[in-house]
Amino acid sequence: MSGCNEEVNLHECLELITRLARHAGKIIKSRINKKKTIETKANNSIDFVTETDQEVEKLLIEGIKQKYPHHKFIGEESFAAGIKEKLTCAPTWVIDPVDGTTNFVHSYPNVCISIGLVVGCDVKLGVIFNPILDMFFRAIKGEGAFLNDEPIKVSGVKQLTDALVAVEFGSVRTEEFRSIVNHNINYLAKNAHGVRSAGSAAWNLAQVARGAIDLYVEMGLHAWDMAAGDIIVREAGGTVIDPAGKDFELMNRRILATSSSEIAEEVYSNFQQYYPEHD
Repeated sequence: MSGCNEEVNLHECLELITRLARHAGKIIKSRINKKKTIETKANNSIDFVTETDQEVEKLLIEGIKQKYPHHKFIGEESFAAGIKEKLTCAPTWVIDPVDGTTNFVHSYPNVCISIGLVVGCDVKLGVIFNPILDMFFRAIKGEGAFLNDEPIKVSGVKQLTDALVAVEFGSVRTEEFRSIVNHNINYLAKNAHGVRSAGSAAWNLAQVARGAIDLYVEMGLHAWDMAAGDIIVREAGGTVIDPAGKDFELMNRRILATSSSEIAEEVYSNFQQYYPEHD
């Protein structure tokens, strides 16, 4: 049985998941401009899932299980189907097969495969792959972050007035949530260089890591949206915390990722807070 003290060869894991992600990416790229078969998730008419989401997640999980049969999985589509694994100290792959499904449905190219490996409740490895643009981000804890094998670093921007920020409007449609999101976006828009909404949490985090975005905040997303991006941003020299200024917790469904600790400290007290149910 796999347990808390299991030794994991992170380079072997990266080699495996790189091969699987590139294979899955070919499927996504071949279908980006084609008509999709769309379903909606329970109680949300704008939270989409396609046959490609399900096929890619199955490909990734089955490919990992062949080499690591005792590893655990937290995947977006299996979670939606009612398979709800809790994060333990055992090696756990946290997978979003198509981050940016609404983008994918509309043939908008900000679509990513996001895969994080959590060992001992700590993210040790992350891969974000946009197969449409052929941008492959990766990081292993302690070894830096890379885009297509070139090292990347955050911008180092230290104040909001110099920042380009990323936000998302989310799929929650309650008045409370909309009011909080609108407040936070208005605050950022009044003070930053500009605001962007790319439709993919993984993509936003990857852009923080490569220095193209200086701040990204969202409340109400999921572990599979953030796991890979968390380690990639940190390994690129960035800061990842909870939007209320506390330590980041993967299962708490909230993230503030920035180019520096200074900008994180500047902004978090100005946000209205939304606390979704934990994954």
